[in-house]
Amino acid sequence: MTQHPVPDQRQRPANDGPRAAARNRAALVAAAREIYAEHGLDAPLSAIARRAGVGQGVLYRHFPDRAAVTTAVLEENVRQIEQAAAAEDATFAGVLGVLTWHLKESAAFIGLLHADGSDRRSGVRAHALALSQRVERALRAHLPDDGGHRLSAADDLMLAVAMVSGAVTGPSHEERERRALAAWRLLGVEVGPVRPFYG
Repeated sequence: MTQHPVPDQRQRPANDGPRAAARNRAALVAAAREIYAEHGLDAPLSAIARRAGVGQGVLYRHFPDRAAVTTAVLEENVRQIEQAAAAEDATFAGVLGVLTWHLKESAAFIGLLHADGSDRRSGVRAHALALSQRVERALRAHLPDDGGHRLSAADDLMLAVAMVSGAVTGPSHEERERRALAAWRLLGVEVGPVRPFYG
């Protein structure tokens, strides 16, 4: 009977299980945001997997199709804006800075803010509207109660956001940010530091 050597358990990489899955998912969402910003929403999913450093099988385990990837990016965008608005020291200008960061980074997010009735696919329109309403609630929570802010009127806030998002074009993150801030300036609205919100 042939004896097979017992493998050295110390040499085996640890199986991180759920932690690895969570890391992979976060890497895929971050990669999708970057790829969409650079190449638009029609960029190949293989490019997202490559940027995240995982195989396409891993991508499809987390996201069965392109819509699922886009939804995950949008959810993360909106969640960061809500977290920025819920922070103890939150201000309207600060929350706008976080929103503006997402505008310059995410073509998918801009698409959400321009959602209209033309997309009749099941659930897509309703989901886009729900996310857009969450962004509006987060921003409105920091507008002055007296109605004195220039964006206090019923439709002015999200119209201004949509107008600024339309100006967020250009070949680089810096150019897109410069154009977004110029658009806010033209609207006479103060914006805080343009950055993501990490808590």
